[in-house]
Amino acid sequence: MLTELAIRDFAIVDHLELELGGGMTAITGETGAGKSILLGALGLCLGERADAGSVRHGAERADLSARFDIAALPAAREWLAGRELPEDDCLLRRVVTRGGRSKAWINGQPATVADLKALGGHLIEIHGQHAHQALLGEETHLRLLDDFAGHDEAVAALGETFRKWREAKRRLKRLAEDGDELRARRQLLRYQVEELDQLALADDELTGLETEQEELAHAEERLREAQFAATCCDGEEGGALPLLQQAVNHLSALPGSDRGALAEALTMLGDACIQVEEAGRELNHFAAGVELDPERLAWVEERLGEVHRIARKHHVSPEELTELHQRLAAELAELEDGGDDLEALAAEVDALEARWREQAEAVSATRRAAAARFGTAVQDQLAFLAMGKARFEVEVSEREAPAPEGLDRVRFLISANPGQPARPLAKVASGGELSRVSLAIQVVAAQHSTIPSLVFDEVDVGVSGATAEIVGQLLRRLGGNGQVMTVTHLPQVAAQAHQHLHIAKQAEDDTTLTRMALLDEAGRVGELARMLGGMTLTDQTLAHAREMLDASQRARH
Repeated sequence: MLTELAIRDFAIVDHLELELGGGMTAITGETGAGKSILLGALGLCLGERADAGSVRHGAERADLSARFDIAALPAAREWLAGRELPEDDCLLRRVVTRGGRSKAWINGQPATVADLKALGGHLIEIHGQHAHQALLGEETHLRLLDDFAGHDEAVAALGETFRKWREAKRRLKRLAEDGDELRARRQLLRYQVEELDQLALADDELTGLETEQEELAHAEERLREAQFAATCCDGEEGGALPLLQQAVNHLSALPGSDRGALAEALTMLGDACIQVEEAGRELNHFAAGVELDPERLAWVEERLGEVHRIARKHHVSPEELTELHQRLAAELAELEDGGDDLEALAAEVDALEARWREQAEAVSATRRAAAARFGTAVQDQLAFLAMGKARFEVEVSEREAPAPEGLDRVRFLISANPGQPARPLAKVASGGELSRVSLAIQVVAAQHSTIPSLVFDEVDVGVSGATAEIVGQLLRRLGGNGQVMTVTHLPQVAAQAHQHLHIAKQAEDDTTLTRMALLDEAGRVGELARMLGGMTLTDQTLAHAREMLDASQRARH
């Protein structure tokens, strides 16, 4: 339940810290005093939309926080545990800047507004003052009945099956409408992939082919030049080696004294002979390795020509053919996958429809059973609210078309007077009657809620007198099982509360501020008297207020 609410620089509140307990808490104050501020602050902590106008004039930001005791809320603890957040506490905090930006935290860790909403759904339930207007919509009727039936998991599974069925139908329709185009695309892909399969271009093959073509195309020239160079080295006529050897021989024939003077030259000529002889052998070896293979050259050039032709055909470079082959093959495999086959997809659609109908029928059965119990429970509350002659019914009929919610259309019907047929709420109930019907429905819904903290924002609009006292008793009864906070303008309701929170506006230093305080018994008597008789308190209104408070306390005991 909500244990603390802290507000700083929000609307016309500069600073406020409230400690709240279980039972029923009445929230009262003059019109315009700011009762809605309390709920607005709580709503922001629970993820409602923020705007810059919520920041108090002159302040830079509004800072709001709400602390909850979640010892008895396993769903909330599980939500926190799933996000690795502490489970022994639950503190929601929201900061809104003057520029309209906001930040959120859960247990001190940054969070999104969506996180606040998701966790808030496990913590507290707010019934607004316009709930009776929402009751005129059949969507609300269906939601309330499902909440009462307690088959959330079955309804969620039903919706998921419907979404899968709808998507499969869309795919089937698209496949049928685009059948000719897809078949043409599939045929083209088959031809292109088959052509690339036949080309069978291996990784790095293109580089090897280009290198080999370069070598084969210039083989004759390489052989000719190598042989010429070898002849220059060791040719019998005019070759460098014979001439060097002749020079060595002539110098060697000189007298000894001359040979000594030319020793260095003889050595150099000898080394040159060795070098030229070695060069000649290398050149001859190279020439012997040059292969003249016109047939291989023709094949390589033909292979390269085929690669370039197919690359031009697909408007890619030869280097991109391998990647293109993989991409086209993957697209073809996807189109030929059984999931996109008309017959297989049609079978999937039929199977999903059958599953949806089976689930929808099971949900419908629990709805119809719950509808009778819900109708009886609301009927009992209406009798308690002085509408004992009214007849409330929950009509479950078949929808015209399938929907995520299933086969059912749910309508709340009422007959306000005996002998009249039950008709939709909007066509029968007056304003006062609709308020009481709304309250009866909300009380029944709240009794079956797994959330122990409930907020009622002026749900007693349109009732008065003895009925107002009964409304207070209903809310007090709900508070006995958890925590109920109700914003009310009726003293008969406020008198039933276990705690009474008063809200008032005060002018301080040319600034209007809202003050909130939990009232003691004397303060409660004074506030009840104000609610009964206005700003002027008389002995009579004070006595009436005291009697009203005493009567409610006796009833509680």
